[in-house]
Amino acid sequence: MEERRRCKRTKLQSKIVLKQINGEGEEEVGIDVVDVSKSGVGFNCDRVLAIGAVYEAYLTIWTREVLHAILEIIRIEKKEDTISYGAVFVGMPEMDAMRISVYQAVEEYGNAN
Repeated sequence: MEERRRCKRTKLQSKIVLKQINGEGEEEVGIDVVDVSKSGVGFNCDRVLAIGAVYEAYLTIWTREVLHAILEIIRIEKKEDTISYGAVFVGMPEMDAMRISVYQAVEEYGNAN
């Protein structure tokens, strides 16, 4: 498969709750984060979400800080017992995106030594 990501992804063990904001009603969905970049997040979920759906998310990062973001689902891949999703951040403060970039730089530096 051809790599089409614009930003480097970093593995992150985290769980977040998504709240749908472009549908009828409010639905909270728990997900398991697989990886994250300053432009988006990959995650697994046992619930069916739709491409183009927009969710409000609170992502807990490695520093235990919680980042608030708006996600749009852009990729869905069915796995054996779960569904893998890709989402882009359509609303995240630049300061929070930079926190992700700084963590990636620290990770790369640590792995290079």
